[in-house]
Amino acid sequence: MRLSAMGDVAMTVPVLRAFVKQYPTVKLTVISRPFFKPFFEGIPNLEFFAFDEKEKHKGFLGLVCLYKDVKKLKVDAFADLHNVLRSKVVSLLFALSGKKRATVDKGREGKKELTRAENKIFKQLPTMFERHAKVFEELGFPLDLSNPQFPEKAVLNSDILDIIGNENQKLIGIAPFAQYDSKVYPLDLMKEVIAKLAENSSYKILLFGGGKKEIEILDSLLEPYKNVINMAGKIKFQQELQLISNLDVMLSMDSGNAHIAAMLGVKVVTLWGATHPYAGFLPFNQSLENALTSDRNQYLKLPTSVYGNKIIEGYEDAMRTILPQKVVDKVVEQL
Repeated sequence: MRLSAMGDVAMTVPVLRAFVKQYPTVKLTVISRPFFKPFFEGIPNLEFFAFDEKEKHKGFLGLVCLYKDVKKLKVDAFADLHNVLRSKVVSLLFALSGKKRATVDKGREGKKELTRAENKIFKQLPTMFERHAKVFEELGFPLDLSNPQFPEKAVLNSDILDIIGNENQKLIGIAPFAQYDSKVYPLDLMKEVIAKLAENSSYKILLFGGGKKEIEILDSLLEPYKNVINMAGKIKFQQELQLISNLDVMLSMDSGNAHIAAMLGVKVVTLWGATHPYAGFLPFNQSLENALTSDRNQYLKLPTSVYGNKIIEGYEDAMRTILPQKVVDKVVEQL
């Protein structure tokens, strides 16, 4: 399996957990970037193979080298859960050597129909989890995703507790960023959400992000609240996963953080701008009621994009139709 963006990788985890539970005698090997290894730790019968995209496995010859490296593990079948050029090359090499292979169908036609401006077909498409399960079904391993198992909450070490304290408060995570601006809730409205939640001293609000610019923005949201903490840049990625596993609820955009929280069994409230959960990216095991979408009566062309990378003029303020009080109410409802 070859995976890339954080959300893409996180979405495979619940499916792989279901697989090892239902097929305990089958060994899985996940191929992904070393950064994502913590996602898969603690999953039985699963080995992680680090993909070296910068040197050893770079370019076509690098992919041949990757194929040879993985082949040594005596692979019987290859599941391509990413369906991009690199994964297709490795998948083809396995097929040529006589191994079974299956590739995820990303449903591009259905997504075009959902996001086009004219003759839009507004209906729920299969989720990425269903699409991943279908890949394993094609390889002879049908999966039931209806009774998921999640890891235990991680025990928080002193590095984390020194930052967040050890009071008995409800932990609310907020991840206000996304890869594209069309998926980001306006900052002034997010400030209102934080202000309203921070009024309750029994809540501790933890802000998540990364990179210098995001850290600066998150710092601007802290004052004057004692129960709001910026976690960005303060702990390692593995510690961040441990902390997220202890949240009572995560408020996120349509982004990787939503999928990370969901894979850890945390309740997630998501906010959607240009995109829509009908495209199949609602976080795992979450209710559609917890996905707050921009007003389609006011913005008739929504959703305008699958990933948020398409800009439609006049739709910049679509997320302003998601009122801060509605967001607050939905977060509090999960507690």
